Amino acid sequence: MAEILHDLERLVRVESPSADHAAVARSADVVAEIGEQRIGFAPERIVVDGCTHLRWHLGSPEPDAPRVLLLAHHDTVWPIGSLETHPFSLQDGVVRGPGCFDMLTGLVMAVHAAAHLGHLPDAAVTLLVTGDEELGSQTSRALIEQEADGCVAALVLEASGDGGALKIGRKGTSTYRVEIAGRAAHAGLEPEKGLNATLELAHQVGVVAGFADASVGTSVTPTVARSGTTINTVPAHASFDVDVRALTVEEQERVDAAFRSLVSSTGARIAVHGGVGRPPLEIAATEGVWRRARAVADELGMSLPDAIVVGGASDGNFTAGIGVPTLDGLGAVGGGAHADHEHVMVEDIPARTALLTGLIVDLLGVDGPGSSGAIR
Repeated sequence: MAEILHDLERLVRVESPSADHAAVARSADVVAEIGEQRIGFAPERIVVDGCTHLRWHLGSPEPDAPRVLLLAHHDTVWPIGSLETHPFSLQDGVVRGPGCFDMLTGLVMAVHAAAHLGHLPDAAVTLLVTGDEELGSQTSRALIEQEADGCVAALVLEASGDGGALKIGRKGTSTYRVEIAGRAAHAGLEPEKGLNATLELAHQVGVVAGFADASVGTSVTPTVARSGTTINTVPAHASFDVDVRALTVEEQERVDAAFRSLVSSTGARIAVHGGVGRPPLEIAATEGVWRRARAVADELGMSLPDAIVVGGASDGNFTAGIGVPTLDGLGAVGGGAHADHEHVMVEDIPARTALLTGLIVDLLGVDGPGSSGAIR
């Protein structure tokens, strides 16, 4: 635990907002140093469009060896300077600091679990640490899917749900921007010669909101809207952004088709940009790994709460989307992701790391570290 907490403090003290490539690169340096010290060798450093990702391949190099992917990210949402108002602290069994819950503790757990596995002559583990998860993984998605392909399972070190609940489902995400082109005119002299983009925007917002279907968990939420230039001009341009969450691919496709079929009510031109981002992490992709996690927890004498389905997405959506069994929420127990009260409960870290290690061992079908083969 002393080593885990030391490593966690080092990472929290290196600020890594996703959009700042230099900060993410500095964070990657520290992750690489910690990993080299614990695992025994340096990672591959992969830079895509300026964003830094890290990869360790452990165990057998044989292509047919069973392999598990450990998936983490080292970027955070906290801007540079956040440590001044939210410093790292460890007090009364609680760790606080930017990114400690989402998801630096899970990252440190993954490093220590990988280091604890020892020699793997007939199996393999990949530890992939990406640098742009909080921005939607635009530069890392292909890498994630490449490393997940053919794996026995992908284990995602995102933070747990309340009370340590593992995550067996996540909604898929889609984002859209609807742009409206009208015609400007003087609002006082000749408004009738204009084509009011704001009026069209108001109409389309209502139409789009109607694409939601709460009965199947689909939310369609108009968010940012823009329109007009001056108070005395009929607005010629408008646009609005929309956040879509769905539990199934079928629902994502239904909503996408609805966006593509938008029709103007005023004669203004409508253009739709964006589309499906992360596919959903469907329960069918997690059930097998979830059962094995519960069995491992029983062997370790742990009590796991019921697993949950959440609206937020993670990189586990990508691994499940290509058909790889995936289990999410294996990281820290705590709360306050992205918020002032972000925190991690220290007392849960050892058991969670043991669960992660035992699950890797079970999935690979190898003897556990220091075991006589009891965990298979």
